[in-house]
Amino acid sequence: MIRRIVCLGALLPIIAGAQTQHAPVVDRTKVPALGRTPTLRLPAVQKSSLANGVAIQVVGQHEVPLVQLSLVITGGSRLDHDTPGMAAFTSRMLTEGAGSRDANALQSELAFLGAQLNASTGSDFFSISLNVPKRSLVAALDLMADVALRPTFRANDVRKQRDLLLAQILQRKDQPTQVAALAFDQLMYPVGHPYHAPASGDSTTVASLDSASVRTFYAAAFIPSRASFTVVGDISAAELTPLLAARFGAWKSGTAKLDITSVTATAVNNDKVKIYLIDKPGAAQSVIYVGAPGVDRHSPDYPALTVMNTILGGSFSSRLNSNLRETKGYTYGISSNFRWSPIPGPFAVSSSVRTNVTDSSLVEIFNELRAIRDTPLDASELSRAKNYVALALPARFETNAQIAGQLVNLASFGLPLASVSELGPRLLAVTSADVQRVARQYVPIDRVTIVVVGDLAKVRAGIDALHLGDVTVLDVASVLR
Repeated sequence: MIRRIVCLGALLPIIAGAQTQHAPVVDRTKVPALGRTPTLRLPAVQKSSLANGVAIQVVGQHEVPLVQLSLVITGGSRLDHDTPGMAAFTSRMLTEGAGSRDANALQSELAFLGAQLNASTGSDFFSISLNVPKRSLVAALDLMADVALRPTFRANDVRKQRDLLLAQILQRKDQPTQVAALAFDQLMYPVGHPYHAPASGDSTTVASLDSASVRTFYAAAFIPSRASFTVVGDISAAELTPLLAARFGAWKSGTAKLDITSVTATAVNNDKVKIYLIDKPGAAQSVIYVGAPGVDRHSPDYPALTVMNTILGGSFSSRLNSNLRETKGYTYGISSNFRWSPIPGPFAVSSSVRTNVTDSSLVEIFNELRAIRDTPLDASELSRAKNYVALALPARFETNAQIAGQLVNLASFGLPLASVSELGPRLLAVTSADVQRVARQYVPIDRVTIVVVGDLAKVRAGIDALHLGDVTVLDVASVLR
């Protein structure tokens, strides 16, 4: 056998020469220009329903043999009324025992099937999600039906989970980020508003939970007239509908039904800046919230608000993060956001900063809030922000779970899937004047609410010296009941 030995060194000039001959000249000192934004083509949605009114929407994605199912029931923590935490605790209990299985048996069978099943509660709906290989779909649907329709709520399980939740609530007082977030919501929304009380409840309401009260709540909250399935994966509506009908077709409402809380109390609009301080002695950091009432998701200003917030604090390269993290070194990160919910959530800037720069951080936050209102944007900054959000839209539809999540989110606002395709051009059409206009209209820097949780012995004097507004000191116990 003859072996041929080729000297790689002799070939390198030939390879390099070939590459030089055909490769275009690239100026690596300049950022590559973006091409035209591609058209976002969204998947087709097949719709059907069960005889009892449960709606079904299916998106076929046949690249891999997986199926993602989301059962959504309108209500969520807006059904809590006088018992904050009831909705969240009920969904927590769904996977603690269902049908003939306890929690361990349920999880063991799911693992055997290669499936994942989770239950959760948001402010406006309950969700039970299942991700499963198609070959295991039938058996996994049996488990999902047990969790949704036949939870056991055994007294021992309820007691155990209630005690765990009470321990978690007790731990909140040692977690400044949670204290600040809860205090901010309580100050932004009056008593009786669905967003005023913590969704997980407080020590008083949670301590009153028992098996009987959870069963009663479940029977009145989990009703088919408010339910819908969103399914994405290797399946069609024709295949899926009979499977769901066999398991959920006989689902009926009980004699009682909980009404979803109607919102009569609106977010608090200050007449001036109000500052609330909560003492955390010895804290190495201060947690800061600066915010105001938010905006309806249906607002025609939604694209301009999205671009404005991206520039201000909605991306890593935002002004707030570039200033307080990269330039000043005050924090590991700072962000701003509008909480988009069926009921308008707040706008908030939030961060944890070093104790010794608490007052300086507030100065820089207000500097950035004023700048985005008062100074026209540089064309390149505006273009970068618009492309950042517009070109990210397709990434929301990469996986089965993401597609299902987008459909559920859109449905919660009553928006069609086509609204996503329409959003891209609307984002790219936003002007510098639009950004300044919405910043002035929706970020009222002279009427914001400020919450600071930190070591008041070290930060109080500096905050007072800023003369931003009236200062009130709150006790942790008044926030964490």
